[in-house]
Amino acid sequence: MQVSVETTQGLERKLTVQLPSGDIDNKVDERLNSLKKTAKVNGFRPGKVPMAIIRKRYGDKVRGEILGDMINSSFYEAVAKEKLRPAGYPQIRPVEAEGGDNFVFDAVFEVYPEFEPANVDSLEIEKSEVEVTAADVDDMLETLRKQRSQWQPVERAAVEGDQLLIDFTGRVDGEEFSGGKAENAPLVLGSGSMIDGFESQLTGMKAGDEKTITVQFPEKYQAEELAGKEAEFDIKVHTVKESVLPEIDEAFVKSFGVEDGSIEKLRDDVEKNMQRELKQAVDNQTKQQIMDGLLELNPLEIPKALVKDEIGRLKQQLVQQMPNAAEFEKLGDEMFTEDAERRVRLGLVIAEIVKKNDIKASPEKVREQVELIASSYQEPQQVIDYYYGNRELLQNVEGLVLEQAVCDWVMDSAKVTGVSKSFKDIMNKTRPPM
Repeated sequence: MQVSVETTQGLERKLTVQLPSGDIDNKVDERLNSLKKTAKVNGFRPGKVPMAIIRKRYGDKVRGEILGDMINSSFYEAVAKEKLRPAGYPQIRPVEAEGGDNFVFDAVFEVYPEFEPANVDSLEIEKSEVEVTAADVDDMLETLRKQRSQWQPVERAAVEGDQLLIDFTGRVDGEEFSGGKAENAPLVLGSGSMIDGFESQLTGMKAGDEKTITVQFPEKYQAEELAGKEAEFDIKVHTVKESVLPEIDEAFVKSFGVEDGSIEKLRDDVEKNMQRELKQAVDNQTKQQIMDGLLELNPLEIPKALVKDEIGRLKQQLVQQMPNAAEFEKLGDEMFTEDAERRVRLGLVIAEIVKKNDIKASPEKVREQVELIASSYQEPQQVIDYYYGNRELLQNVEGLVLEQAVCDWVMDSAKVTGVSKSFKDIMNKTRPPM
């Protein structure tokens, strides 16, 4: 077998392999002889069929199978010989007709990039320093009260924060439009559910009031036929309700699973949950900085084949998560390309750092991560047992632990600056706006 390698462009390689035709013929003959022993042909006893008939009946099929096997095995043998790391499957093309002294084929494929990870000493990382204070716990308890609030009717003018039950009919240029009409629609004033200027003009209205308001649709509006246009809405208010918060009493406390009704026990549970969320948020923000920094320090070229595979995975994840999966299957690759390229590039950089520095996911750290995940469930031990009984889930955890080990390795060398922040600073940045 003779092999030559050519760099066509970037990470693409063309491998040209020559296989002696005699070797192919010998393997074809061996298989035909083996087939001759068992072939059943009318008019002949088993094992007595003439080779000419066997060759005529099975020759082309056997030769195709032999060529496929030899191309496959010789490709990987040639790749190993040339010390290449293919990324994705090769495109195989015969370049000479079979016959003569050699059978020749080309294999075009991409290889993994060879690179030395950049030094991380220059990387600047901000590490948030924050504690959960008693005031933070008070705020969280107030949030829990709001989540358990009830709407009570009031006989007064509506103010921001009240819930109105309204009918409305909208018109543009005197004509009603699609989606501009509703009956008994609940609306919380100040929620931003409607376009600018709509909710503020309902302030001061009482149950039974009617009025017509004028608003302007934004220049960039999802319904293009309404974008930038002025509209009138006829409004009728049926009810005005205010939010009534529950008292933090024994019944309120027990509703959160604190059996003895102790407010201090509830505060303690809430604080522990906040601490857990805070640690995760700080770790995620630090990790994001590290990953962004690694990408900036290592602007390497990546194989298109790996990006294509990653796009497929991202699409599949989206399809599994969304109810209208059929619609998402039609989405173009360009929607996922940027994210896929980032994931592939980051994966290659992390893998090389792990390899060069012999970083490992220790069983102890994996156990800690599984226990952390399980701690948010009512039956932690059942969750732990489930993870250790599911190899795929455990591998996902091992991957997270390995990423964190890389982050720890970076933090040991990078320029880390502590920045004092509040619980709200961290969590408001973590949570997307409602």
